[in-house]
Amino acid sequence: MGGAPTPGEARPDLAPEASPPPADVTFRSEGVDCAAWCYRPDGRDPYPCVVLAHGFDGVRDQALDDYAERFVAAGLAAFVFDYRFFGDSKGRPRQLVSNRAQLEDWRAAIACARGLDGVDERRIALWGTSTSGGHVVKVGAEDAGIAAVVCQMPFASGLAQFNSMPVTQSLRLVWAGLRDQVRAWIGAKPLTVPAVGRPYSLAVTTTRDAVSGLARITPPNSTWLNEVLARFALRTTFYSPGRAAKRLCCPLLVCIADGDRVMPAKPALKMAEHGTLRRYGFGHFAMYYGEGFERAVADQVEFLRWHLLEKPTRADGAR
Repeated sequence: MGGAPTPGEARPDLAPEASPPPADVTFRSEGVDCAAWCYRPDGRDPYPCVVLAHGFDGVRDQALDDYAERFVAAGLAAFVFDYRFFGDSKGRPRQLVSNRAQLEDWRAAIACARGLDGVDERRIALWGTSTSGGHVVKVGAEDAGIAAVVCQMPFASGLAQFNSMPVTQSLRLVWAGLRDQVRAWIGAKPLTVPAVGRPYSLAVTTTRDAVSGLARITPPNSTWLNEVLARFALRTTFYSPGRAAKRLCCPLLVCIADGDRVMPAKPALKMAEHGTLRRYGFGHFAMYYGEGFERAVADQVEFLRWHLLEKPTRADGAR
């Protein structure tokens, strides 16, 4: 059968090259138009496809194009989308973080990717980071046709996430969430809170690297807005997608940043018991650029190439 490549090894055939611009694709999710980019590799089809989306309130132009281009250079197609209510996708109210809606968007994106010309519907992989790192495990566990899952700094347990935050911050967010929910019930203007802020401010993420880290990966013309509807705080605590890892029928790669102060590591390590674990000495946002990005994406490319392109099957076991 042969051995899998050593993750992170430099390979000359994987050196990043300029790739053609992606095609714009629109797909429907529960009646809402969602925007996506489709990257296609050189060479003969059919080819595998990696479906990617950001975490929480992130949008596709916040470094996801960098991951997609590396996957394309490795011979994989990439399908990168914005959730409804965010970025270039439609839907109202804007800036609404809904785990239920995002999961439905993942299912619709996967269905769209499977139907694209040149894509091998039997070799679809999912890539998620932060909150979407939990989404891909949950969606992958319910879809036996998924060929591989990569989750980076995954959100695995809402309760663990809640407990990892300062008590005063958690209570302030819950109070803001209650007020926003009441406004929704009476048809009043939504209440928003910043997605990132300075330490001790009222924001979802207030780690010391939050503001500077987001600035590093957000281009000047980005569609990202530093605000979310506060009602997210009433539901996220009860969302624990990491539990689905044991039901996955496909290979799983879990990438954890040991310096992460945003996503608790313990639930993610539990997920990794059902797959392959890779650990990096970086903070949460430093995984999206520089050495953190380079090391993680190298491991991810090797993992995806092995399971989608190189791993022998019973039919070609002599390879």
